[in-house]
Amino acid sequence: MTEQRIVFSDHALSKMEQRGVTESEALEAIRNGERMPAKKDRLCFRRSFAFDNYWGGKWYAVKQVVPIAVEEQGEIIVVTVYAFYF
Repeated sequence: MTEQRIVFSDHALSKMEQRGVTESEALEAIRNGERMPAKKDRLCFRRSFAFDNYWGGKWYAVKQVVPIAVEEQGEIIVVTVYAFYF
């Protein structure tokens, strides 16, 4: 979707690890996922991935990755990343 440089904050990287999201999944969500406005003039991206695996001891078919970012000086700065398992 975008060719802007994408930068992950330390907080986003920490939350990605905690929530089971890979950098490639977050990038895919930003580049090719649904884009919508979020609170505090931020951007929200959303993309669902086939998961078919265990997370937290429970089996899930789908993982939805939701990066939250700001656009500054031609860059997309990812401030946090959420993951939802279905």
